[in-house]
Formats: sequence, structure tokens, C-alpha cells
Amino acid sequence: MNISKSFSFVFEDKQWLSKLGLGALIAMIPILNFAWTGYMVELVRNVTNNAAEPLPNWDDIGKKFSDGLVLFLASLVYALPALLFICLPLAFMIVPAILAGNGNLEDVRTVIEGAGVILFFCMLFVLVIYFLFFSVAYPAILVLYSREGTFAACFKFREILNLISRNSGPFFTAWGVSIGASIAIGFVTAFAQVILNFIPCLGQLAAWILSISVVVYLSAVTSHLFGQFGYMAYLQSQPAGGD
Repeated sequence: MNISKSFSFVFEDKQWLSKLGLGALIAMIPILNFAWTGYMVELVRNVTNNAAEPLPNWDDIGKKFSDGLVLFLASLVYALPALLFICLPLAFMIVPAILAGNGNLEDVRTVIEGAGVILFFCMLFVLVIYFLFFSVAYPAILVLYSREGTFAACFKFREILNLISRNSGPFFTAWGVSIGASIAIGFVTAFAQVILNFIPCLGQLAAWILSISVVVYLSAVTSHLFGQFGYMAYLQSQPAGGD
């Protein structure tokens, strides 16, 4: 895996400023920003297919929007278990409130409150594990969706897990580098923003532009990393002439 390429490929495109600049504007607009997610899907697809210039053009924004919308809806489906986990402890909080005016049921209320507190921390632990799992699985979902382009592809659990387990080296390299880059560049960006915020008006504007630019750049880096993973998982391992 060519890690340095993921950080430099953007600047090898002669139109990188206009492409990412337009992407930044789109990413800031609610609803329309689904197209930015779709742009990342196309970037992953281009790298997976070993395209000479992986940074996509903005020539089919409708397709990009639909790809981003599909991934958003898939993310909502994955979030449903978390919502159920949240609702259960809430029930243990509502029932004691209903029983609060009845002195004869004070002991019952105390037991329910205690059970609610225990359940809350248990569910919190489960949620942390669940979201950690999703943070790992999402890039594989992105790669699989970029390859198949269907909503159903986001829920091919066996294929998603096999994709990770069969190519765990490059996958966790890409995952680790993307997390590390986000932390490192985010820290430097935060420091720069603190300094810029001391400058009235223009400094705050510059800090805001810097923040958006970094988010867009890191998204491109992450997509390139997992595009390389997709190339290694699919195309590179196939014999010449394979699909």
C-alpha cells in the first residue's frame, strides 16, 4: 500500500483546486452534501479500478447525490439498534417518575431506578462497542458499495466481514493511517485556528475556511487509502481478464 500517494495524489491533478473547492461548497450545504459523500464513493471506485486520475470531475452530480443518499439511508438502518438501546433505559426513567406520587410503591420505584442506572451503563458499554465496530465496518461497506452500487450491498454482512478478514493487513493499515492522520492534522488545525481567532473578522473567516479545507482533504485521503485497499482486495488478486 502506497501511503504517501494517498496524501499527495490530490495535488497531482491539475484541476484539484476547482474540484475540491466545489466539493467544499457542496459539503457545506445541507441535503446537497449527500453529493459530497457520493464524490468519495466515486473516488474510491476510481482508485479501486486503478484510474490514472482518481480525483473525479463534477460532471454527474445527480449520480453522486444518489450514491450519498443511499449510504446515508444505510447508516440510518445501522443506527436503529442504537436507538433501541437508548429507548430501553429511558423506560426505566419514565416509570419511576409515574410512580413518584404513590408512597406505597416507593420501594418498587427505588428498585426500578437502580435497575435503570445499571442498565444505562450496560447499554452505554454496548453502544461504545457497537459504534467502534461500525467505525471499522463502514470503510468496507463503502468499498463494497462503490463496487456494486446497490443498497443491498451495504448489508452483505458475510461479504463485508470476509473482505476485512481476508485482507486484514491492508485494511487495518488504511484504517489506522486514516485515524492517525485525522488526529494529527486535526490537532495542528485546531492550534492554527486558535491563533487565527485572535485576528478579528478575517482571522475567524480564515479559521473557518481552514477547517472546511482540512475536512475535505482528509476525506479525499481516507477515500484514496480505502480505494487502494479495494484494489488489493479485488483487482490485484484477480488473474488477467478477470471481472
